[in-house]
Amino acid sequence: MKVIRAKSAGFCWGVERAVQVAREEAQGGQKRVYTDGPLIHNSQMMKALSSEDIREVGDYNSQSQIDIAPSNEKDSVVVVRAHGISPERRKYLKQLGLPFRDGTCPDVGIIAGKIKLHAEKGFHVVIFGDPEHPEVIGLLGYANEKGHVVSHADDIESLPALNGKIALVSQSTMFTHEFKEVAQQLKERFEEVVVFDTICGATKERQSDLILLVEQGAEVIVVIGGKHSANTRKLAKLATAQGRPTFHIETSKDLDPNVLSNYQIAGVTAGASTPEFIIREVCEVLEQIETKI
Repeated sequence: MKVIRAKSAGFCWGVERAVQVAREEAQGGQKRVYTDGPLIHNSQMMKALSSEDIREVGDYNSQSQIDIAPSNEKDSVVVVRAHGISPERRKYLKQLGLPFRDGTCPDVGIIAGKIKLHAEKGFHVVIFGDPEHPEVIGLLGYANEKGHVVSHADDIESLPALNGKIALVSQSTMFTHEFKEVAQQLKERFEEVVVFDTICGATKERQSDLILLVEQGAEVIVVIGGKHSANTRKLAKLATAQGRPTFHIETSKDLDPNVLSNYQIAGVTAGASTPEFIIREVCEVLEQIETKI
């Protein structure tokens, strides 16, 4: 089988930075690193990091209390996940009494800054995103109780009457065309709306590259990434929308050679939290599949 790999497949710079921060603190396992929830949304990478004594504690949404047992063997440090956390969560983590490092993606930090600034100016803040996603939960904490989350353009009608100015931002991993629809609906209902397109460049690049795979002749699309990864799920949804059979997998073990042998050309992309070793292995397995056509 011929394999076409998207240029943008794999770690984005924000994820790469978070992993680097954790590894710097761990010093090859000399220190113990606790991440508040999964550092990134890829269980295979988190398992690999565990060999360096980088441990996930807490829960997926970074909301539960953390019980960290003191270690007499080595020093410990708390590292904030790439998705960021709320100010209240930050205060709680610092009160644990351990050294603290922030692995928040700088792009997410910019969104948080815009929300905080405009909330302090009296704006209502509307966040386009998944209300259950840890990034959105963290961002909402900067809105000073002036925040509202919408997942679809249709949700605009369910918003309460918001008097005064409104600032619209987006979770960093959403679809650009859906964000535009939300912005249009918001402007039609409310008079004073300021729009900030905060979908990150890495997300936009992945979405564009996926469409390019189809244009290059990919008959089937394989999207690699964690099942909890928002940007990976978005890629799989976009691939399906292009009219191509789509398989969202986590590792090469999830591939079905019998089904995939019905296609000659496979397009491969991956979410921003998918490590290179998994992408490379998937491509190698696909290339070994003998097509029936």
